[in-house]
Amino acid sequence: MSLILASQSQSRRAMLDAAGVAYTAKPAQLDERALEAGLVGAPADQIALALAEAKAKAVSADHPGALVLGSDSLVAVERRRFDKPGSIEQAAAHLRFFSGREMQLHSAAALVRDGVVVWRHAALARLNVRVLSEAFIADYLSHEWPAVAGCVGVFRIEARGVQLFENVAGDHFTVLGMPLLAVLQGLREAGELPG
Repeated sequence: MSLILASQSQSRRAMLDAAGVAYTAKPAQLDERALEAGLVGAPADQIALALAEAKAKAVSADHPGALVLGSDSLVAVERRRFDKPGSIEQAAAHLRFFSGREMQLHSAAALVRDGVVVWRHAALARLNVRVLSEAFIADYLSHEWPAVAGCVGVFRIEARGVQLFENVAGDHFTVLGMPLLAVLQGLREAGELPG
């Protein structure tokens, strides 16, 4: 049985590739904002899990018997949740808000087979954003936009995004957008990888 990754994220694909996990990528067709609207008031980790599960279930519906991996990341700063920026102006506004604050990055993953969740996991990383000047924000976005348009938190930690932070507490893979070590264990438990 082969694994299907319900994502088009380059970062998640790169993690699985580097770990030697065979998979096929089939992005989920899902209205994430509509799903989130039904979860108002839920804790951020539960929202990330719900989105990961929904992505996997959406793809699972078209692939009977296949094991489908869904994943999602969510950023919260001072209890306010942030989605991917829709424009460079919105990206700059997000960075201004993050400046000097702690960013909580919730990354979740779920494995689904035949529409049933067989495994799920959520992880948290805490990233302290340094005080960002307007000059830095402008220079940063001139180099990183539009690559960070698809990133909650407006950063790629493996690129210039590392310059946003004073320190990071949490698993490196969680910061990249998927709790990979837990996912690998889940794949072993599901029989997709040898023990």
